[in-house]
Amino acid sequence: MPSKSPTIDFPGVRNHPGRNVRLATIVRLRWIAVVGQLLTLAFVHFWLGFELPLAYCMALVALSAWLNVFLVIQFPPRHRLTAAFAATLLTYDMLQLAVLLYFTGGIGNPFVLLIVAPCIVSAATLPVTYTVAICALTLLCTYGLTYEYWPMPWYSGIRFELPLLYKTGILASVGTGLLFVAFYVRRLAHEGREMSAALAATELILAREQKLHALDGLAAAAAHELGTPLSTIYLIARELQRDLGPDHSHAEDLALLQSQSDRCREILKKLTRKPDAQDPMHQSVSILEVLSDAAAPYLELGKKVSISGSAVEGAQAQAAAEPIGLRQPGLHYGLGNIIENAVDFAKTEVDIKASWDGSKVIVEIVDDGPGFKPELMDSIGDPYVTTRGAGSGKAAKEASGLGLGFFIAKTLLERSGAVVELENRRAPETGARVRLTWPRGAFAAPEGWRAHIGSIRDAAE
Repeated sequence: MPSKSPTIDFPGVRNHPGRNVRLATIVRLRWIAVVGQLLTLAFVHFWLGFELPLAYCMALVALSAWLNVFLVIQFPPRHRLTAAFAATLLTYDMLQLAVLLYFTGGIGNPFVLLIVAPCIVSAATLPVTYTVAICALTLLCTYGLTYEYWPMPWYSGIRFELPLLYKTGILASVGTGLLFVAFYVRRLAHEGREMSAALAATELILAREQKLHALDGLAAAAAHELGTPLSTIYLIARELQRDLGPDHSHAEDLALLQSQSDRCREILKKLTRKPDAQDPMHQSVSILEVLSDAAAPYLELGKKVSISGSAVEGAQAQAAAEPIGLRQPGLHYGLGNIIENAVDFAKTEVDIKASWDGSKVIVEIVDDGPGFKPELMDSIGDPYVTTRGAGSGKAAKEASGLGLGFFIAKTLLERSGAVVELENRRAPETGARVRLTWPRGAFAAPEGWRAHIGSIRDAAE
C-alpha cells in the first residue's frame, strides 16, 4: 500500500508562489505615481514659482509612463509576473524616485518617505530574498541622497540647506520606518495567506463531509428498499432447498445463497441500528477484538488472514496493556473495507498487525498482491477513484466499482481520529501496506467507562 495518504499543499503558506503579483497591480501603482509626480512638479514650478530642473524631472516621469504603455501592450491585463520580473520593476520604481529626489533636494525633500513604497509592495508579495535586496538598495540610495543632491527648489536668492545632523535623523527615520513597515506588512500578508489556506482546507473538508452525508442517506434508503427483495430471495432459496433435497446438484449453491442473503440482512440491520442499541457489555472492545470482528467475514475466502498484536518493545506496564475502547460502527466498517480490499488483491496472504504504547495505537494491514498503481497513488481515497481490476478473483470481477468504498472507509477512520498512510512494499516483496495510527486517547475508552465495563464483566463471570 502507497507512501502516504495525499496531503494538501496550499501555496503561499510556507513559501511564496512563483507568480504572486499581477501586472495590472504594478501598472496601476505606477500610474498613480506618475500622476502624483506630475501634479507635484506642476504645483512647485508653476504655482509656487520655484526653479527646478524641469526637463530632467519630466523626462523621468515620461520614462515611467512609457514603461507602463509598453507593459500594457506586451502583456495581457491578467498576466502574473515572475518574482524576478516583479522585483526588477519594483527596483526601477525605487531608482526612478531616488533620481527624482536627487534633482529636487535629496533627503531634505518632504516626499523622501515615498521611497519605501516599492519595499512595502515587495514585502507583501515577493520572496524574502528579493525583499531584502530591494530594501538594502533603498537604504543605500537614501544614504547617498543625504550627501549628494541638487539644491532644494526654493525662493530665488535663498539656498535651503538642512544641518547634517538633521539629515542624518531623517536617514535614520526612513531606515527604521522602512524595516518596521516592511516586516509588519510581511507578517500581515503571511497571516492572510495562512487564513486563506485554512479556509480552503475547511471548505475541502466540508465538501468531503457533505459527500459522506449524502452517501449516508443513500445507505439508509438502500437498507429500506433492499429489505423486502432480500427476504424474498431468502424464502425462495429455502423453499428450493427443501423441494430439491440435500442430494441435489444445486443444494450447495442454494445453501450459499441463503448464507449470503443472511449476511446482507445483517449488514442492513447494522445500517439501520440506533447508536444506543448496544448494552455496555458489548459496547467495549479491545483492539484485537475489533480487528477480529472486522476480518471475520473474509476468513473463508481462500486467503490466509493472520491477526496479531503486542505492545511496542520497552513500553511501561500500564502502556503495555491492550487498549480497550468503545465500539464504533464507523471504525468497524472502515477496517472491514480495507481488510476486504486486501483480501481481494492478495495472492495468498493478508497480515494484520496491531501495536501500541502509551501514546498511540498502530494497525498495519499488509497483503502480497500487486500493490497500488503508481499513477493512482496521490488520488486514492478520493471519491470515484477505483483500483479495481488490478487484482485477482473477486477484485478482477468487480472492475466496474465506483471507488466509493475506500473513500467512505478513509473518511470514517479519520473521523475516529486515525491517520491513514498508504505505501507499496519494497522489493523483492510485493503488495500494499495500509498503516492506521490513532492517538491512544482517541481509541481507548475513558477510565471511568472502562471501570464500569470491568465491573459488568466481573458480575457476568
